[in-house]
Order: sequence, then C-alpha cells, then structure tokens
Amino acid sequence: MAGPPATGGGDVTAARTFRLSLRAPRLCYALSMLAVTPPDRMTDPHGRPYFLWDCDLTLAQFREALETRDEAVQAYLVGKLMRQAKPDDVFTFVRPGTIRRLWPTLLPYLGHTRPFWVWIFERWEASGRGWQ
Repeated sequence: MAGPPATGGGDVTAARTFRLSLRAPRLCYALSMLAVTPPDRMTDPHGRPYFLWDCDLTLAQFREALETRDEAVQAYLVGKLMRQAKPDDVFTFVRPGTIRRLWPTLLPYLGHTRPFWVWIFERWEASGRGWQ
C-alpha cells in the first residue's frame, strides 16, 4: 500500500489523516454491496463450487443439502462454507439469521476463520445491525 501523498514539506495533517484511514472501516455495507463470485466462476466444468474442493458435490446438491432439517448437518455445511468460501459468497447461500441460529453448533467447524467470523458479527452487533 502506498504511503501518504508527498507534500514536499511533510504535511503532518495529511499523514495523520492517512493513518486514520487505515483503521478498520465501519461495517455498514448492505448485502447488495458484496463482491460475490460471478455464477460462471463459482463452479468448475463439472458443476462443483470452488469452495468444495475436498468433496464431490455439485452446487445444486450443496444448495439442497443446506435445506436439511437436521441442524447438525446444516451447521457442518454452513461451517464448511464459512471456512472455505470467500466471505462475500457465504451470504449468497445463507442469511445471517441462519448463521446466528446455528452459531453455537457451527463454531467448531470454522477452523482458522473463526476469529474473523467472531469479529465480523461482533462488529455488526456493536453497530446495531441485526442478524437478519
């Protein structure tokens, strides 16, 4: 990342403003602002989504499996999705309210992404955003 713009005389205010702009932004974007993977890039030639590299399910089979009434299976699949897909893509498959409902059960499936997801939902709650 480039540093603050050069001002010749070392403008302290510009440098301070630049540093402030590097702080974590407020999480206030609507779901429509997400940068989701385009449908033609979501799957391989066999219809398998990029995030299911370790199992042989098509995108349609995965979507159908997410609709199961078995909460343990649903939590596993949502956790796998949250762990392996781009965060923006997660919300094309599952709503935050579903994640909230499954939260205690899916936490063990988040792996190394767990701190990110804990942080993101804590930020949402702190900003008054619900888990619609």
